Amino acid sequence: MFKQDILLCDLDAFYASVEQRDNEAYRNKPVIVGGSINRGVVAACSYEARKFGVRSAMSMVRALELCPQAIVLPVNMKRYRQVSHQVMGVLKEFTPDVEPVSVDEAYLAVKRGSGSVAAGMIREAVRERLKLPVTIGVSVNKLLAKISCELAKPDGMKILCPEEVSDILWPLPVEVLPGVGPATENKLQQYGFYNVGDLAKTNPEILYNLLGSSGLKLYDYANGKDERGLVEKQQAKSISEETTFAQDIADREYILGTIMELSEGVGYGLRSKGLYARTISLKLRFSNFKTITRDITLPQATNRDIDIYNSVSLLFVCNYSNPPWRLVGVKASNLEKFKQVAFFDDYNQKEEKIIRIQDNLRKKYGKEVVCRARRLYVKDNL
Repeated sequence: MFKQDILLCDLDAFYASVEQRDNEAYRNKPVIVGGSINRGVVAACSYEARKFGVRSAMSMVRALELCPQAIVLPVNMKRYRQVSHQVMGVLKEFTPDVEPVSVDEAYLAVKRGSGSVAAGMIREAVRERLKLPVTIGVSVNKLLAKISCELAKPDGMKILCPEEVSDILWPLPVEVLPGVGPATENKLQQYGFYNVGDLAKTNPEILYNLLGSSGLKLYDYANGKDERGLVEKQQAKSISEETTFAQDIADREYILGTIMELSEGVGYGLRSKGLYARTISLKLRFSNFKTITRDITLPQATNRDIDIYNSVSLLFVCNYSNPPWRLVGVKASNLEKFKQVAFFDDYNQKEEKIIRIQDNLRKKYGKEVVCRARRLYVKDNL
């Protein structure tokens, strides 16, 4: 017997919807949010742009071929996270059981039988208070809530009951099931499994022989069964920042200045979560799109900007051959809640004091209020 109703709330074309809401001139017009026109990809697009065939992850060049009249905007992640936080606040007014999946998507658990009423009230609250469209799928588990949400788009609501699985779920292609990517889909099709009903009606042993334990899970999914519960927010496994340059960069000092900027961002992220990193990584992409990652494991975990910068700059100097560069990134992983207590000499005490002052200023005035001198080279050469 099902104990709860599960809702999936998905903000429609989120980045583009926020831009259209914030700027009246963009409303009812094709909007594309993404990277640079010549080299970037589409991060999101309004439904007006989708009518021309524009889709997320499409190259900007192709998107503008399909919709040359589109309004092209850069990704404003800071703004989208602010709005996402507001939306999640609204959701938590209806239930404390909320599992954010991304900035624009979250699962909710509510009392059995109350899902449709809650969904209607949530849609009304988000639209009236935040002026954003949201689609909600309602069912008894995550899988069916996700399927019903997809079927309700855009800006709709749909309830999918377990007894409707054969009529609604079975005719859909196998790719709608969790875990079925292009490779698995191709393998299933080779054996005659094209839609969900094909999986649901077969002997589960056949799927086990074909895909192992994943095959048995797909069999359950195909029959509308999903035992996954809502997941509490997990501790981050890594914190990273990266920059893709508008033009390829061959200036070594410019890259080092960018690494300092990224290191400050990663360090601040670690400290704000009370975490320390033992492994520091460099990501470097060359003009020919070749990408390398190199890492170094420290003898003692850290969350200090200068430690992160020193580690990544060393990795860069050892691996920076064949300029120019297209992208550089910094990542901290192998995270810990605590670090060993170390003896602080005068230099370390000074560094810790600088960090505290920087963080206090950032919290009050924003991340860009103060920076180290190394970053001035980047600012002067923009």
